[in-house]
Amino acid sequence: MIKMRLLKSCLLAGATCLLLGSVKTASAQTTTDSIKYDHNEVFGPIVWPTTTGDTRSASGQPGHNYWQNRADYIIKASLNETAQDTTITGEVTINYTNNSPDNLDYLWLQLDQNLFKPDSRGAATVPIGGDRFDVRGFSRGGYKIESVSVTYKGQNYKVDPVITDARMQVRLNSPMAGKGEKIQVKVNYSFSIPFYGADRMGRKKFKQGYVYELAQWYPRMCVYDDVEGWNTLPYMGLGEFYCDYGDYDYYITAPANMTVAGSGDLQNAAQVLTETQQKRLADARNSDKTVMIITPDEVGQPSAHVGKGTLTWHFKMLNTRDVSWAASPAFIWDAARVNLPSGRQAIAMSTYPVESAGNDSWGRSTEYLKASMEIYSKEYFEYPWNSAVSVSGVALGMEYPGIIFCLSNLKNGGLWGDITHEIGHNWFPMIVGSNERKYMWMDEGFNTFINEYSTEKFNNGEYFNSKDRPANRIARMMPHEKDPLMVAPEAQNEYGQYYVKTSMGLDMLRNVVLGPDRFDYAFHEYIKHWAFKHPLPYDFFRAMNDASGEDLNWFFQPWFFTTWKIDQAVQGVKYVKDDAANGAQITLINKEKVAMPVDLKITQANGKTEILHLPVNIWQRSGTWTFIYPSTSAITNLEIDPDHQLPDVDRKNNVWEGK
Repeated sequence: MIKMRLLKSCLLAGATCLLLGSVKTASAQTTTDSIKYDHNEVFGPIVWPTTTGDTRSASGQPGHNYWQNRADYIIKASLNETAQDTTITGEVTINYTNNSPDNLDYLWLQLDQNLFKPDSRGAATVPIGGDRFDVRGFSRGGYKIESVSVTYKGQNYKVDPVITDARMQVRLNSPMAGKGEKIQVKVNYSFSIPFYGADRMGRKKFKQGYVYELAQWYPRMCVYDDVEGWNTLPYMGLGEFYCDYGDYDYYITAPANMTVAGSGDLQNAAQVLTETQQKRLADARNSDKTVMIITPDEVGQPSAHVGKGTLTWHFKMLNTRDVSWAASPAFIWDAARVNLPSGRQAIAMSTYPVESAGNDSWGRSTEYLKASMEIYSKEYFEYPWNSAVSVSGVALGMEYPGIIFCLSNLKNGGLWGDITHEIGHNWFPMIVGSNERKYMWMDEGFNTFINEYSTEKFNNGEYFNSKDRPANRIARMMPHEKDPLMVAPEAQNEYGQYYVKTSMGLDMLRNVVLGPDRFDYAFHEYIKHWAFKHPLPYDFFRAMNDASGEDLNWFFQPWFFTTWKIDQAVQGVKYVKDDAANGAQITLINKEKVAMPVDLKITQANGKTEILHLPVNIWQRSGTWTFIYPSTSAITNLEIDPDHQLPDVDRKNNVWEGK
């Protein structure tokens, strides 16, 4: 919590000169010799880039002429298991709407599976020692594009696509008009499922069969926006995705002994579930306690599945930017009701193999998922879809609309942390649709920030550690930081900063700079205005400035565009006319280049203790600030940032002891 106290009028800079007489130095523990701070760098004029055509407003909201394109999908895909390989074959029909004012001579599609070709850019740029996103290639990986056809203004024709790494250009016979014009693209394709899909998908064998996690499983449209036109940065592993919104209608054909879990709503439960499973699913929709749909004893039994050969599972999800799914003969399946603030109800589900079962592990997955959805819906924005499912498998942690993949061996707090983080991504970037490929901090960092809130709220803080001070951990990381947050993911040397430095920045804005009320209001306004749209970083900066009533550019520019650090220090204390009863002249210095307000805890010999809140404006003229404190007895201790809210890189000089 922020601690704020108004300074008495005698603390104003203008009063300082009136109170200074002869002064006596009590102690001095640091000097100004090593100050790196330059007030002109921090408080100099900053103007964020603007777009043309009134598409984005100066207040950080979508402009009067804001537009974004739309992509609706119909997908039919089959999972084909053989002794040699497992493949996906599919046909995707994309109904694309060009809401821009521009004519389009060509379309761009993402072919994310091409990352797993041995000669992909992603494979070529993996460090020699490998990393978590090791994508060195899968000998059978990548898309095989069988055919591409276009239908426009009643004319249908085939296209020879131009494929460059993980992107495909479809050159049109005639330009596609803007302002709501529609075109249809149909692609027939196939690919082999990689074993380890850059920690985002893949397959893993368990006792009762493989668990397949399928993502980036169909050619999908690149985004054409008002900022860069076509966004065609290639998929290389770490940088994630940027997608338009649309409706998805998709069909998955899989062996009949498999259970399929997918984004969105199952449309044909009567054809793919037993009567018992349908009844249990109906019971789960009315239960706050977890209900088993497929029990551990039923896994692998013929009675747990309908028919033989193959089954086709039909799902729909509306106004979403992606869909994913999972399939396995090894799935235990459970579910529970989700209660949303409007009174609407959704369902939370989990699918996992017997190796993941147990109350210390995935037996609580649905409880974690349900709680997270309810917490985020109440605090930030109501979950807009009807279902969500958590899948245990090979991926350490990965998010898609309505479905998340988490590692199979996680337990207790580790599993809670993974589930609340991955489903949190359904708010950032699935609802607030930022460009993950370019600005990773806008999804990972914002999500990490809201995860702090959910962990504090869940089950009376079961996994919340109030003594854990992330500012101290981040302060240890910052001296090694090489790249600012605005660097694109593939160029970032410490991608963990996207998570922790961003969330720390939001914590500081909330707890130190603005206070909870002003921050929360501005943050909620940003979410409300950019739900299901495509905000830029500059839209966020402007939105927070406008709704909070504060020019925060002095914070945004250093924190997101530089690797500058924080080091506030106490230089010393002098007493007015040699007597502490007349007041104390306290000098603070800002040694590093980031400016922040100062919370200063003052303890006097008479036992009086208080915390002063000095605004960031004390650093507008220089890196040294002196003020008069109306002491009544000797000061025995000063401490800057006593609650450790800031990632100060040298906390030793935060404390001053009176002699």
